Amino acid sequence: MHHQPILTHQPRLKVLNRQQVLAIHTAALEILEKTGVKMEHEGARQMLVDAGARLFDGDWVRVPAYLAEQALQTAPRRIMLYDQNGAKAMDLRDDHFYFGTGSDTTFTLDLESGARRQCVLGDTGRFARLVDGLANIDFAMSMSNPQDIPKVEFIYVYTFAEMLKNTNKPIVFIADRKADMALVHELACLVTGGEENLRQRPFLLNYSEAISPLRFPSHVVDRLIFCAEKQIPICLPSGTNAGGGAPITLAGAMALGIAENLVGLIIHQLTRPGAPFLFGPNVSALDMKSTVVSYGCPEWSLTQAALADMRDELYGLPIWSFGGASDSKTVDAQAGAEAMFSITTAMLSRCNLIHDVGYLEYGNTSSLEMVTIANELIAMARHFTNGIPVNDDTLALDALDRVKAAGTKGIFLTDDHTFDHFESSLFLPHLIDRSRFDTWQAEGGKDLYRRSNDRARQILAEHQLHPEMDETLAKEIDQRLQALS
Repeated sequence: MHHQPILTHQPRLKVLNRQQVLAIHTAALEILEKTGVKMEHEGARQMLVDAGARLFDGDWVRVPAYLAEQALQTAPRRIMLYDQNGAKAMDLRDDHFYFGTGSDTTFTLDLESGARRQCVLGDTGRFARLVDGLANIDFAMSMSNPQDIPKVEFIYVYTFAEMLKNTNKPIVFIADRKADMALVHELACLVTGGEENLRQRPFLLNYSEAISPLRFPSHVVDRLIFCAEKQIPICLPSGTNAGGGAPITLAGAMALGIAENLVGLIIHQLTRPGAPFLFGPNVSALDMKSTVVSYGCPEWSLTQAALADMRDELYGLPIWSFGGASDSKTVDAQAGAEAMFSITTAMLSRCNLIHDVGYLEYGNTSSLEMVTIANELIAMARHFTNGIPVNDDTLALDALDRVKAAGTKGIFLTDDHTFDHFESSLFLPHLIDRSRFDTWQAEGGKDLYRRSNDRARQILAEHQLHPEMDETLAKEIDQRLQALS
């Protein structure tokens, strides 16, 4: 019997229906039109007024819904990020998803001692090189706020340069002022061989934040406008955390965060229609006991999945998300459970750019071991998300006939079909241990944390960039940094 090929159905998570999507979107537009936003940037304020917004109470503006609709129409549905060699690396659109680390943590877990200590610039380099050596981590962020920067006001320029030297993968970067943006842009142009090359094949994306509720400081909008003018991809996820910068109810927090994102998008598209903008607020929850913004809570995963529904139903723009993070202070069972939950839900809801992999202590501490473990968790979740291919080959009726014909000696383990398909059909772990007890014990009886520590050390000792940064370019970058101090 011959079966027609059947397309694989890939598992998918849905949180909102069409009616809920429209209700949240309508609430966001109502916030723009009736409540308004505090726009502290004079140029952007005037830009909005010239486009039809109404000024009140000094620097507050009410923004008509049609400006949001126009911005959603002109913003691109797809953002392509390249690696630093100019090869396509991240196609941010539709159901494509990519994982990467997070930004400026104060502390890190030392790879040698395991102790929690303050970050130094070398940590940024170590995390970037680890990312470069891990197959399932697609982009790098700084993962540290180094304490040993020669001139602290240029901290983000130093961390960007450190990432440039230690990974060829795309970089998501932070900046504080327009001056930082200009310096980062200069370094990026050096890498690509010029501004036009960078515009054509961007390898970087800026992460900025408005201040919830509804405040847009001048320096934040400066960065937004700079990115639009230079066509540097940017996301502007405000911190609409339920119970803190936003209402305690998730629908209300999402409506507020989306309203703030829409204002950023409007200014961005008025500056340069068609410039690349990654959509999506950060809607986590403020823990009612500790008053920290939780990175391990189910609420953040829920709102990110809901945002993916709003993308699919209404917006169409690629979206920002998080995953692989934990509130645990150490790499323990809590860390693994919270990381796996957020990785799997982000993947199942098809969020596009998923950051903060490897965070501990609600984003205060980073861990090389946690990033290494998350790399394996992402591989496991990806295997599940790929679904089950169903076709003549995978139904394996021929293999069954051969095993049956062999009688009592028949076994699938020795059949060619098994040899041909086991690598694609099964998840084959590298860090997760499935060995028999005696084998595990003979190899040192190491738990997952110890194995991840060994693996991280190995990558940092052995991994080489392909290609390594050109010496002339490295010297030019160092000279630019020396000029800052």
